[in-house]
Amino acid sequence: MSRKKKSSRTHGKIPRVKINIKHELKLHFQNRSNESFSFSQLVKQLRVRDGKSKEFVKELLFKMEAENQLRRGPDGRWITALEPTYYEGTVDHVNPKFAYIMVESLPDDIWVKSKDLNFAMHGDTVTIQITSKAKASQRPEGRVISIVKRVKNEFVGRLEVSQKFGFVVLDSRNIFFDVLVYPQKFKKAIHNDKVLVKIDKWPNNENKSPLGSIIYVLGQAGENNTEIHAIMAEYGLPFEFSKKVETAAALIPVAISKEEINKRRDFRKEITFTIDPHDAKDFDDALSVKKLHNGHIEVGIHIADVSHYVKPDSLLEKEAFERATSVYLVDRTIPMLPEKLSNNLCSLRPKEEKLTFSAVFEINDQGKVFEKWFGRTVIHSDRRFTYEDAQEIIEGNVGDYQEEILLLNNLAGRLRDRRFANGAVNFESVEVNFRLDEKGKALEVIPKERKEAHKMIEEFMLLANREVATFIFDKGKGKQTEGSFPFVYRVHNDPDPEKFENFIKFASGFGYQLSTQGGISKNLNKLFTDIQGKPEQNVLESIAIRSLAKARYTTDSKGHFGLCFEHYTHFTSPIRRYPDVMVHRLLWSYLEGEKPQEKELIEQKCIHSSEREKRAAEAERASIKFKQVEFMSEMLGENFDGIVSGITEWGLFVEIIATKCEGMIRIADIDHDQFKYDEKQYRIVGRRTGGIVSLGDEIHVKVIKTDIDRRTIDLFWVKKMDLFQNI
Repeated sequence: MSRKKKSSRTHGKIPRVKINIKHELKLHFQNRSNESFSFSQLVKQLRVRDGKSKEFVKELLFKMEAENQLRRGPDGRWITALEPTYYEGTVDHVNPKFAYIMVESLPDDIWVKSKDLNFAMHGDTVTIQITSKAKASQRPEGRVISIVKRVKNEFVGRLEVSQKFGFVVLDSRNIFFDVLVYPQKFKKAIHNDKVLVKIDKWPNNENKSPLGSIIYVLGQAGENNTEIHAIMAEYGLPFEFSKKVETAAALIPVAISKEEINKRRDFRKEITFTIDPHDAKDFDDALSVKKLHNGHIEVGIHIADVSHYVKPDSLLEKEAFERATSVYLVDRTIPMLPEKLSNNLCSLRPKEEKLTFSAVFEINDQGKVFEKWFGRTVIHSDRRFTYEDAQEIIEGNVGDYQEEILLLNNLAGRLRDRRFANGAVNFESVEVNFRLDEKGKALEVIPKERKEAHKMIEEFMLLANREVATFIFDKGKGKQTEGSFPFVYRVHNDPDPEKFENFIKFASGFGYQLSTQGGISKNLNKLFTDIQGKPEQNVLESIAIRSLAKARYTTDSKGHFGLCFEHYTHFTSPIRRYPDVMVHRLLWSYLEGEKPQEKELIEQKCIHSSEREKRAAEAERASIKFKQVEFMSEMLGENFDGIVSGITEWGLFVEIIATKCEGMIRIADIDHDQFKYDEKQYRIVGRRTGGIVSLGDEIHVKVIKTDIDRRTIDLFWVKKMDLFQNI
């Protein structure tokens, strides 16, 4: 009776073992398009041993032949008759053993053993073939068939010299090979020099290492200037302006003609000042303030008129476009414009007449905007404040223009309250500064503190950016047609639901419960309020920002999620951002009634600017990481309290609370237990003790190794608070 029941449940269904054989057989031929196999080879490779299964394989082969999926050669061996399926993707080489290939059209990344990469490296675009199906909780496995596009062929590394040749050990943490260089290609580099090496010949089956030539010697490894130059070379940042560009800047007249002043709205008699960091040299924004008879306040936001000096199609214009942004490394700035422009002509220095492009608003004491005006102006700044100067006045100290600063700060607070009430996200990520010695060595890591003075300036810049974007959008009536006004917008898309769900899981590891109910921004703001001043603040804020879409430049106004603005642009920093120069030009042309410009050309410039912005951010992070590693290299053997900021199958990332520096504990080096990685729960679990380590756990660690070349910090597990007390 029981047998009949069992039989009835499976009647008409193909047994699981046959389904597996069928799938494996198809996959076998799919991934071996040019190979033929005998029947005995096939059953052996499929691990088929019993007679019934072998018979099933034979039937399946003949069926696949009848369906033109297979064919037989003259020797009776089987070969696929179908074209193989290939995908194109990007290599993410995470460690020496394997890589992931990210394919846009596939839900999961493809896992590839390093030996199957076909010498592809991190960032390369490749053609890949899936070789085995995805298993439970695992990604599909594949192999690289060919290299479509190399991401680059010039790399930064350190030269190690032997008697007959040298190897350049690359700095990148995602590249796991050295470059062989023969002495005649050293270019006077010596042992332990940091160099820029060019790949002359990529590896093949006979040659396991790429062959290269040194094209630039950066200096001795470990020295500050060398390491910063290495970062610049790694990200393709320019070391200097060409003589032609410097000459073009030098030829621009310093004096402002009366004719030019007469074309502009004159703000020289209005109370005007700048507020910037204490070490700033390029002052690209100033504020003017005046009380009106109706009780309202007129606030002028005056921005350096870079577009007056940098003309379309000029050499300076081409250089600014190519760079697209200034880059702020720890110990230096790589400017978008030559010094004569950035620090002189365009800088709104005190007690000097300067040409500006302004956004002027009539605002009541509740922060409501009644009138707005945009146009070219001339100003005379009365005073240069640092943020510290302005903050002292805000906190009650007596100082110059005290009444005006307090008035502006009150207005900024009202504007900020309105913005958050409308759903803006209160991002307050912790950043770090460094105290350096005369040689540039890091002596101290100092968390940046954003005070009211910073927020005040930020709020008026946001106001100008929003109102300029809204003005142009409304001018075109929101129609992206031939009769509209193509413009440069700064957009920030709504979070991807899947990514935000992952962040919710991440935050839950720290004990915080989030949801999408009631609005994402509301939930994020509550989280940011709850974590203020706590050890996990920096970790959660950083991951939250990374989980959201990246802001970018485009001609389509799609809104800004983080700021909760329907329309937004960048108008306020043309000295350091090329999109702001574009905005000034477009705004002026539309104010003057000129013909709308070609949208496609503007969009191409937007894409380029977004790419350059990304490069700059990566270089800036690299310089910060270098200084963090340099600083922690003096702390070898010392113990610190840290917080688990990331977990992978090979290591725990730990942020040291005191210094905000992140290092890694290799799971294999934790000697009191063997740990299993639980990907779904963001944790590791001890096989012997059952002890659990999760995100947000506080851990006592020791600094055991630093690597300045790869900008890594290795940590050793000392103990975990309230866990493993019996170990």
